[in-house]
Amino acid sequence: MIDKWHDLLSMPKHNKAWHKQDLEDELDEYHEARGLFYKWSELSDVVYTCTRGRWSGHALAFPLGKWQFALGVTYMIPKYSLRWLFFRRAAIKLNPNLKIKEVRNPKKIHKLHDIAKKYNLSPEDFQSACEKQLKYWPLLP
Repeated sequence: MIDKWHDLLSMPKHNKAWHKQDLEDELDEYHEARGLFYKWSELSDVVYTCTRGRWSGHALAFPLGKWQFALGVTYMIPKYSLRWLFFRRAAIKLNPNLKIKEVRNPKKIHKLHDIAKKYNLSPEDFQSACEKQLKYWPLLP
């Protein structure tokens, strides 16, 4: 089921070293997180990073327990699905034929500008479309 979900998101696949480093970075953020809700969110990032690496064809061991994996999945799927849909919807407002494949945090302006450049959109127009959409779009931190 998780591989099918990753197929839908269709994020870029990278080499094992890239995914391993990404997993280590996310694990550090998980350990630094304070508060139950933020800890759960960071746990979902660890699960996402690990499952994305596996989906990319690399043997990555999940660095935490089975119950943490299950708990992380329950937050991961809605969190990343909402972000993916958010960017698809924002892009359609600027170019109906554009199919953006992104799951970054849309509340970070520099990330919006990076995404806009990647897809040959005006950074200012894309930021504006995203900011308008953020007023009503449900996102999980």
